[in-house]
This record gives sequence, C-alpha cells and structure tokens, in this order.
Amino acid sequence: MFKIRVETKFNASHQLIFSDGKKEPLHEHQWKLWVDVKNEKLDDIGLVMDFHLLEEIIKKAVAEMNNVSLNEIEYFQENNPSAENVAKYVFERVEPQLPNDVTLASVRAFEQPNFSAKFAK
Repeated sequence: MFKIRVETKFNASHQLIFSDGKKEPLHEHQWKLWVDVKNEKLDDIGLVMDFHLLEEIIKKAVAEMNNVSLNEIEYFQENNPSAENVAKYVFERVEPQLPNDVTLASVRAFEQPNFSAKFAK
C-alpha cells in the first residue's frame, strides 16, 4: 500500500454548543489539515497521484471555510463545528473528487498543534 499526504491551512472561527445548550465564546484558529490518500499500486509514472492535483482538490473543498465563522456554514448549523466534524466535512468533499483508483484514507483536522481529530472510513 502506498500513501501520500498533503497538508494545508485555513483560518476560521467557531463556537461549540454544549449538550446543556451553553455556547463557548466565538474564537479563531489557524486550522491545519492532513489529507492522506492511498493506492495499492503506483501509476505508470510512479505516483499514487499528483501532489498538486490533490492540493487543488483540498483547497476547493475548504475554500468556503476560509476566513469565516464555521457556525455560518449550513453543515455546521446542523453539526457542531468541532474538529471531528471539520475532518468529516472535508473528507466528504474531497473523496468524490479523487481519481477512481485513489482512495481517501483519512483527514486530520488540527485546531492547535497538540489538538486534532481524524476521520476515516
């Protein structure tokens, strides 16, 4: 199995809503994402896929989240804008854009350097 990773960053604020209905203060992070894709074999030029193509796919998937409050995005009005849900949201947008023979292994979303959440199927 071969895997590659592309990292990207974006800025966004969020405000978690707790089970008792209380809200944390709105605050901003410079989010970092690790997107890992895999393939059983390499293509005819020795790649899982082109890094630049994967980077473009990721940038399109996160464009609407950059420099906004995640709470304003429809998905996060129904799903708390946690790191876990950010990872899942990005996963669901990247996966259908990949070439047929490439599988999305996981998306890891970092709120801060030591705090991250990972989504994988």
